[in-house]
Amino acid sequence: MITTQVFGRSGHLSSRILLGAAAFWQVSQDEADVAIELALSMGVNHFDVAASYGQAELRIGSWIKRHGKAFFLATKTGERTADKARQEFHRSLERLQVTQVDLLQLHNLVDAQEWETAMGPGGALEAAIQARQQGLVRFIGVTGHGLSVAGMHRQALERFDFDSVLLPFSYVLAQNEAYLRDFSELYGVCRSRNVAVQTIKSIAHAPWGEQEPTRTTWYRPLENQADIDLAVHWVLGHPGLFLNSVGDINLLPRVLEAANRFTTPPTTEQMQAQVDRLDMLPLFA
Repeated sequence: MITTQVFGRSGHLSSRILLGAAAFWQVSQDEADVAIELALSMGVNHFDVAASYGQAELRIGSWIKRHGKAFFLATKTGERTADKARQEFHRSLERLQVTQVDLLQLHNLVDAQEWETAMGPGGALEAAIQARQQGLVRFIGVTGHGLSVAGMHRQALERFDFDSVLLPFSYVLAQNEAYLRDFSELYGVCRSRNVAVQTIKSIAHAPWGEQEPTRTTWYRPLENQADIDLAVHWVLGHPGLFLNSVGDINLLPRVLEAANRFTTPPTTEQMQAQVDRLDMLPLFA
């Protein structure tokens, strides 16, 4: 079974792998049900979705209607003003067929102007706080992509006491000294304040570039089980981190299996050998 740890200050013992429901973007309900059954059978008890993930909220909502909410449930709003964020969040509640979610996250909050709007008067953060006061959400988080995200998350934590952060992390990305420094500083702040740290893009192989995508991930992913094992185990080797699975339903079983087998992290030599053998490249330049 996939191991668990406390998700920040929530008190919830979340599986270290979170089911990334971006994989349900454009799949049938039957396909989603099979994936959910597999994840639950392996101990996954924390699902992460977003209003912008196509049909994903509907797929999870259908499951909940038929089986009940048997997991920690997180969603995201990409809106930046309070009014629009409030509307989008209420739509998410309807689609998920719940009266409360465990975690509402401000989605991909990296652009400086968007950050000021969302975090300022009349911004999306106000809607999230109001939703928490109304009992519609229990915790509030922030997510982001790109090389500047760790620094932006630190600023966000200075402005508001978020319960969780989410950002990219992998061995390849950690070879960027500036990014690793920013990530480590954010990680230290989160550990000291009991803020949950969620990671994404663990099995990224390289950007698609001119290659026609063959997966629903926006990056070229690792495919081989042994390679996925190394990438997943490297992230899980960092105490306290959570790993958001993968945005491709056909790769999801391999990521879950990798997490299920985790015992000890790979060595730097093993990771560098993988990078050299596969010619792995960072997603962000």
